[in-house]
Order: sequence, then structure tokens, then C-alpha cells
Amino acid sequence: MARTGENIYKRKDGRWEGRFIYSYEENGKAKYKYVYAKTYSEVRTKLLQAHQLRENQPQRQLTLSEKSKYEYWLNEWLSSKKLNIKESSYIRYRNSINNHINPHLGNYSVEKISTSLVENFVSNLMVNGKRNGEGGLSVKTISDIMVIVKETFQYAQNHGVTTICNFDHITLKKSPREMRVLTNSEMQRLIHTLLQEEDLYKLGVFLCLFTGIRIGELCALQWKHISLTDNTIRIERTMQRLQTEDKNVIQKTHIIITEPKSFASIRVIPIPEFIVEVIRPYEKSSNAFFLTGDSKNFVEPRTMQNHFKAYLNESNIADANFHSLRHTFATRCVEAGFDVKTLSEILGHSSVKITLDKYVHSSIDLKRMNMAKLQMMFP
Repeated sequence: MARTGENIYKRKDGRWEGRFIYSYEENGKAKYKYVYAKTYSEVRTKLLQAHQLRENQPQRQLTLSEKSKYEYWLNEWLSSKKLNIKESSYIRYRNSINNHINPHLGNYSVEKISTSLVENFVSNLMVNGKRNGEGGLSVKTISDIMVIVKETFQYAQNHGVTTICNFDHITLKKSPREMRVLTNSEMQRLIHTLLQEEDLYKLGVFLCLFTGIRIGELCALQWKHISLTDNTIRIERTMQRLQTEDKNVIQKTHIIITEPKSFASIRVIPIPEFIVEVIRPYEKSSNAFFLTGDSKNFVEPRTMQNHFKAYLNESNIADANFHSLRHTFATRCVEAGFDVKTLSEILGHSSVKITLDKYVHSSIDLKRMNMAKLQMMFP
């Protein structure tokens, strides 16, 4: 797994691997080379030596026209971000640039990209943004792309480039997204299914339903993170499947286990006694993964998603994404009277506002209960 902010990983064979950019293809894509060693420190030293060697090698001088292109500044910005962000963030930025920004804006001079040109770019993403040509991108995806556009323009400005685009005039209307929350009836049917012929997959869904942990956090969970004495679960790792940067390898994706997406996501969740009693019979050695009971084998998120879908079908529940368990947990907590600050910390949010805006959904039962309070005002 990678050390945060670095392209250094510990391989399954026990060795450490580091990778670095040694050149770029004509289309701006990076080419990578790899170094290996027995320890993290040795790999880091080799990487520093490789970077120094590359800097000392004569580089082809770009023409003024090439340096003025927005594509150049996109690549420079991406390279500058690489050492300070997680691998998952880097891949997301790179894909947004290669799939959406460069094809539409890359060949323009960054100094001549106008507000109207960027507005047309946004409009095109909304109508024809999908790579398969079947419609537009979501407002959330376009917003994420525009964050990159704005940052790259600022990066160019910081390096002495004058730009004319006014981003204050470019707005996206965000429509509220209805999140799927299981009703009380659906939740009870699901619990019934999970407790019938229990196995580790069902146990994982059960745990998410009553703690609100994310699917990646569940898949990375090991027994050393669970205390059946203190009745707590410590969330400090998450699992993701990411694209492999080296296009020459057969395996196009790979699994990584890293720290969660934010500092607030590292948290300790108290668990009630009924959860402890459900999971206690499955306790394994400290390094064993919760979902397998084995220290070498794990279950990845898309596998858990497939099992969850099967349990929904078995429970005669309409389709839902695994993440709906997290929204369901948050909604039930509000109905039970949780204060929002406590709920926010259990969910691992950096602010209460995120909890209120995205995860607190008032059910029809809760609305009825609150409306019934008006009775006291009736003579």
C-alpha cells in the first residue's frame, strides 16, 4: 500500500516499489519507470536519485506556441499535484483531463480561452459529455471538472500568464439529488435475510447498516480494528480499485488499501451490545480481514456490492446502491433522536453541514410524528 502522498508501495512479495515519470508521449500522457528495494527508505533514495538524474538530462525545449497551449499547463499542473495527493485523486484528475478537458480546450492558447468558450464547454458536457455519446454528465461530475479548470488557470496565472476567462460568470444549477433510503419495513426485511444462514458477507452488510461505514472501509476492516472488550470499531483504512497507470501491463486495474479520504474519516465508532453479540462468534486473529477471516485474502468493494444486490432480491426490496445503507443508518439515527454533531463524527464527516445536507433524510414517518405535534395547538 502507498505511503500517503507518495508513489511508493509495498508489494505482496514484501519488496517496496517506487515509480516516477521519465518522459511524456506526444499527447501529453506520462511514461513511467520503476525502482525496487527491500525497504521503504531505499526505494525513496532511489526515487530521489532517479528524479535528479532526469533533471540533469537535456530536455527538448518547448516552443513558445507549445507552452502557450492550455494542454501544456494542464500537464504541468497535474505533475505538480502528483506528489501531494492520493493515487485515487491523481487518477481522477488525469482521467478528467484526458477524457474531457484536453479534447475540447487543450489546443487553445490559455491566454485566449474566453468566458464564452468555457461556457460552451460546460454546456457540451451537460448535453454530450458521456464518452459513449449517450447523454450528458451529472452536475457533480461537471463541477469536479470545473474545479480542475479553475485550478489550472490559477496555476498558469501564478507562473506569469495573463488569462481573460471570468469564472464568476460560469455557474451550474445543482438540482437536489434524491438519495435512496430503505423504509423501516424494507430495513426489517433485510435484517431478517441477513440473520438467516449467516455468513461473513451478510455480517458485513449488517455492520454497515448499523454503523454507517463506507463499503471501502468495510472491505479494509481487520479484526485488530475491532475491540469486543471496549465495544468499538476503529476506522483507519479504506480499499479502492484503481486504474493502473502503466498501459503496458495486462492487469488494467489494481486494489489499494490506504488511509480514508479525509482526516475526519479516521474515527472510533462505539457499537452497542447487540452488534457485539452478532459478530463475536466470527472473531479471528488480529490481522485477519473481517470479511474473510484470513490475513492474506480480502473481499473487494464490487464483490460486496454484488452480494448486497442479491440480498435485496432475496428480501423483495427495490434496487438500491450499497451506499444507501449509509444514508439509511443516518436517517434512522435522526429518527432515534441522535444529536447531529455525534452523528457527524460517527459518519466521519469533516463538518456538521455535510451531514445535514447529504445524509439527513426525513422519512414520512418522522414527518407524520412531527406534524402530530400540532395537535397540542388545536383547541
